[in-house]
Amino acid sequence: MSSVAEMLDIFDVQPTGHVSYVGGSDPGTRDVIDGSQLLAQAIVAAAKTSPERSVRSAHAVFTRTAAAHAPITFDVDVVHAGRTFVTSAVRARQGDRTCAVVTVLLDRAQPDVVRRLGAPSRATSPDAAVEVSMPMEGRGLRLVDVGDPDDPDALGPPVLDAWVRYDVVPDRDELAKALVAHFTGHLSISTTLRPHAGLGTALAHHEISTAVMTIGVAFHDPVRWHDWLLYEHESTAVGAGMSFVRGQVFNRGGELLASFHQEGMIRAFAAADRAGSVAASSRL
Repeated sequence: MSSVAEMLDIFDVQPTGHVSYVGGSDPGTRDVIDGSQLLAQAIVAAAKTSPERSVRSAHAVFTRTAAAHAPITFDVDVVHAGRTFVTSAVRARQGDRTCAVVTVLLDRAQPDVVRRLGAPSRATSPDAAVEVSMPMEGRGLRLVDVGDPDDPDALGPPVLDAWVRYDVVPDRDELAKALVAHFTGHLSISTTLRPHAGLGTALAHHEISTAVMTIGVAFHDPVRWHDWLLYEHESTAVGAGMSFVRGQVFNRGGELLASFHQEGMIRAFAAADRAGSVAASSRL
């Protein structure tokens, strides 16, 4: 089981050149990296390349699966650097195989002209939520009115509220944002499948082929918190083999820290691939 401290070390990619970085992974039980890990690492790589700026948003497209046993190289292309904004394109690769392309927008902090932030959609509390095991030492997870988000028989609306708490909260701005971004990829497909009887992410890689294809996240400065974070998920569309989920991240006081969206693949295996499990879901 990995720990939050170990994951933060993984996010903190190290320079190998002027605009190139290398990072590792936690191999876990499958030799496949979560796309949200690549997103988190790309956020740190872009921030280290432009240290005088702060990451405002990142949009990742995951082009192929990445193996956990091999190092990942993050090449940062600063597309444009103006007086305020910087746009960077980060390519995550293993050898010559591109695993993800992440566009990152950075800027300098500015004073408010106006300020208005959204509030949580539903009244929830971590104290009344259901504790759920999700392997990572130092991370607590509680779901609102859901005991098992993977259960094909646990029907509900296409929404899922998750309270998340980390024992370690980074002081560094880019690591804090990387940590917030990392959880955005975990529950979206489960949210999409909740209203559909007999379907759940427990079937993923065995009876249905699922994968996270894109994640976009926007940070609403400042991104600071002390205990619990609330991740709201709402699946607004599913069809033609793809799902779309939008969400928001709040601190326990109800302040909006980030907004995100995810596109996921949900498809049937081809007949020849039904016994292929992980291999079948890797051929995107």
